[in-house]
Amino acid sequence: MCKGSVSGMKVAIYSQDQDQTVKSVKQSLESHGIESNILTNKTFGKEIDYVIVTGGDRGVRSYFHRFINSTIPVLGINEFESSGYLAQTDLKEFPIYLNRLKKGNFTIEHLTRVGVKIDGKSVYPALNDVAIFSSKSATLMEHVLRVNGEEFWHDNSDGLIVSTPIGSSAYSMSAGGPAVYQGSKVFCVVSVNSLDITRRPLIVPEDSFIEVDDISSSLRCEVVLDGKDRFKVDKTVECTSFSQSANVIRMKKDSTTVSALAKKVQLADELLNMPPSSKLLLKTLEYEGSLTQKELVAKTLLPDRTVRLALRHLLDKGYVKRRVSLRDTRQRIYEIPK
Repeated sequence: MCKGSVSGMKVAIYSQDQDQTVKSVKQSLESHGIESNILTNKTFGKEIDYVIVTGGDRGVRSYFHRFINSTIPVLGINEFESSGYLAQTDLKEFPIYLNRLKKGNFTIEHLTRVGVKIDGKSVYPALNDVAIFSSKSATLMEHVLRVNGEEFWHDNSDGLIVSTPIGSSAYSMSAGGPAVYQGSKVFCVVSVNSLDITRRPLIVPEDSFIEVDDISSSLRCEVVLDGKDRFKVDKTVECTSFSQSANVIRMKKDSTTVSALAKKVQLADELLNMPPSSKLLLKTLEYEGSLTQKELVAKTLLPDRTVRLALRHLLDKGYVKRRVSLRDTRQRIYEIPK
């Protein structure tokens, strides 16, 4: 728990595209006498005490992708009444927490990130996971896994995932990996649909040097960071604990983690009976956050009719919810209930 109040506190706001949310955040800050500005590359690091990030979990990931060496504590804000792993506070309750922010009445969680090198070249660190796959799904990829220089397996599978505890309940768990309790000092390595039926997920200490070498496939292979950006890989991916943690402000107790993991485990069981298109839409919404039907079509490359039918199935089962866009009342936004 941080102690003492911050006199003359200075706050920066980071947002990708949610203009109305930014306006609401600025008004709340001003009503509490807190100075704020919009965070840019030029203003970053200039006497900033805290960063307020809009856009939920996706916005927080985007912030740490852009400002990879940031040590400033970050408070993530969801636009609507929902909470995530990284952004626990929604816009409605944000003003309630401002006095606590001013008094330093909160905790800061230091989340480990995965430092990544692709064919010897560094890219930004991942908060959730590092996924290595063929550029076309259901195409086998051969690879060698080494941990601290020692070969652990030589495998043929659909791909491989290295995840943090935060990311263990996302793509990794849907591929058969365990749900790792938040705060554990480990990484999880999952071989996806291995030809070796005895292959099991591997848990390693976070100070391990993980090397995926001799990567090959009939098609080009790619590395996907946090379900967002894709990078071509020729042979080797190296994963280590990144030197700077992601410092996230927690206003609520972590009891929400247990219930969230329980929901994930239940969903994993139900996923077994879901159509492939519904599974793909759920994974996309989990990584990308709230999206329109048109955006889902663009992200998944599925036909419009398939996306429409899959959304109907997910809505009927209660796996996703639909709301009206604040920026365009003719549009419907789809998201996973928290």
